[in-house]
Amino acid sequence: MKSAGPENAAKGAGLEEAVARFVRHLGEERRASPHTVSAYRRDLAQLVAHVQEKRGRIRGPRDLDVFVLRGFLGQLARTHAPPSIGRKIAAVRAFLRWLERRGEIEKNPAAELELPKVRRPLPTFVNADAAAEVVEAPDEATAEGLRDRALLEVLYGSGLRVSELVGLDLGDVEFEADGGRARVLGKGSKERIVPFGSLARGALTRWLARREELRHPKTGALDERALFVSRLGRRISVRQVQNLVHRYGALGAGRADLHPHALRHTFATHLLDGGADLRAIQKMLGHASLSTTQRYTHVSIDHLTKVYDAAHPLAKRSAPRARNKG
Repeated sequence: MKSAGPENAAKGAGLEEAVARFVRHLGEERRASPHTVSAYRRDLAQLVAHVQEKRGRIRGPRDLDVFVLRGFLGQLARTHAPPSIGRKIAAVRAFLRWLERRGEIEKNPAAELELPKVRRPLPTFVNADAAAEVVEAPDEATAEGLRDRALLEVLYGSGLRVSELVGLDLGDVEFEADGGRARVLGKGSKERIVPFGSLARGALTRWLARREELRHPKTGALDERALFVSRLGRRISVRQVQNLVHRYGALGAGRADLHPHALRHTFATHLLDGGADLRAIQKMLGHASLSTTQRYTHVSIDHLTKVYDAAHPLAKRSAPRARNKG
C-alpha cells in the first residue's frame, strides 16, 4: 500500500508537472508559435483543474483513464460549443501521445474517446465589389488612413492571417515592378513567401512615406522593425486590426461583422473563382493539408448555385403543371 507522501499533498500535482513539461516541449523543441503554446497551456490547465476538483485519487498521468476523460468531456459539453470542445480534446490527445512516446504512460486513453461530430461551417466571404469598397474605405489624407489602406490591401491581396500581418517587419517586404512579395512566418513557425499585386505595392509605398508620422506623441518612440505601427509608434496588435476591419467593413460595405479572416477567405474564394490551382492556393494560404483548402471549393459551388438561382431563366420558372389526360 502506498504511503501518503508529498506526492499526494496536492491533487493532480504530477499531472500538472507533466503538462508544464509538454508545454515547454512545444515551445522549445517543436517551435510552436506563442499563440499555439498559450492555447495548449490554457486547454490542458482545464484538464488539470477537472482532475483536482473531481478526481482526487489521480496523482499523475498514469492514473488517467478513458473514464476520467469522458468526465472531462461531459464537463466541457455543459459550457462549451462543439468546435471549442474539439480543440481542447485535441490538446489532450497530443499531450497523451507525447507521454506515450516517451514511455511515461503505457497506453493512450484518449484513443478510446469518442467525440461528437462537428459540422464545420463554410468560410464566410464577400463579393469582389464589397471587398473593393472595404479596402478603399480609409481616408488616405492621414498617415493612419494610409496605414489602414495598406494593411487592408495586404490582407485581401495576399490572404494573410491577422497574426501573420501584425508580425511583418520592414525587412520582410520586397517590392518588384508589378507588385512584390512578403516573407511570412505562419503556423508552427513555418516560413513562406506570398506575392502581392500592384495595388498593395502602391498602398505600401504611400504608407511607408509617412510612417514616421506615427511616432509616440510624447516620447517620439517608433518601433524600428514593424511594418505596421499604431498611433503610439508600437507594432500594431491583432485586436487593433480586428477593430479596423470591423470599422471599414461597416463604412465600406455595411458589414460591421466583417473580420480579418473573412478577407482571407475572400482572397482564396476569388482566386478559385478566377481559375487558380488549388495547390497554389494551399501554398499561398500556408495550409498544411489540402483538405483545409478544399473547403473553398464548396464555397464557390454554393456561390455559383446562388448566382444560377438569381440569374438563369430556368431557375425562375415555376414547376410544370401536370397535363390533363383526356
